[in-house]
Amino acid sequence: MNKKKSASKAPKAVESAPIQEEVAVKEPVAKTVIKETPLPEPVLSWAMKDRLYALKEGLSPLTYTIKSSNIFFFDEEKGYERELKYTNNQNTPFVDEFKGDAKLEHITFTDGTLKVPKSKQTLQKLLSLYHPQRDNLFFEFDPEANAKNELDVMELEVDALNTAMDMEIDQIEAIVRTEVGNKASQMTSKELKRDLINMAKKNPQLFLELASDENINIRNTGIRAVEAGIIKLSADQRTFTWGATDRKLVTVPYEENPYSALAAFFKTDDGIEVYSAVEKRLK
Repeated sequence: MNKKKSASKAPKAVESAPIQEEVAVKEPVAKTVIKETPLPEPVLSWAMKDRLYALKEGLSPLTYTIKSSNIFFFDEEKGYERELKYTNNQNTPFVDEFKGDAKLEHITFTDGTLKVPKSKQTLQKLLSLYHPQRDNLFFEFDPEANAKNELDVMELEVDALNTAMDMEIDQIEAIVRTEVGNKASQMTSKELKRDLINMAKKNPQLFLELASDENINIRNTGIRAVEAGIIKLSADQRTFTWGATDRKLVTVPYEENPYSALAAFFKTDDGIEVYSAVEKRLK
């Protein structure tokens, strides 16, 4: 019974000292940007350490105060929203766990950042796990996770460039064709390789996916075969025929790319022989 009485006093203390969200007088200025590394959702293990938080978009007003009351967190385990408040005399941000009167505290960023020592666990957990503006207005900066992210990107770029340097000219042309279309047929080998390396540097993930897609090479062979007259594509782009005899090879399904249909045909039992003959003639 005593707990219920003390808990009911908390709202009165809050009403007497409302806290308004305030923005500083100084215009946001560009400065060294702290790179954002998305953190996982609430973790099973919690590390005791100092933490650094920063406003998003590299903004750094003189001061910026975020909400420390009238905020809510949906607790999936309990199945309902729980009210949050940051105080200087409670060891939890959850209002339903408060004991006695609650003394509200501001949460203020200075020059775009907020350093929270490991001794302030309640504030850290509110900002890292529960605050509704987390990852929208501010984020937690994790140097180790950020370094890992950057290293992953660098390794991906190296893999893409190494793959590009080892490619044969036919595969180079096939991949570059996805970027420049039929123009690839008129490009020199050096132009093709230059564009290939630029593709690998610009988007290494997409480049590696293209490099491992066997259909890219098959489609390119089909395009080259049509350009060389070995295979003919009808004016309505619905039928492929053998160039020398006009023998029908494949009918293109409705709304399907003709060269995708040709590539699929090349992988059938009948198409394998045609594909082999086309490759020999192209060489």
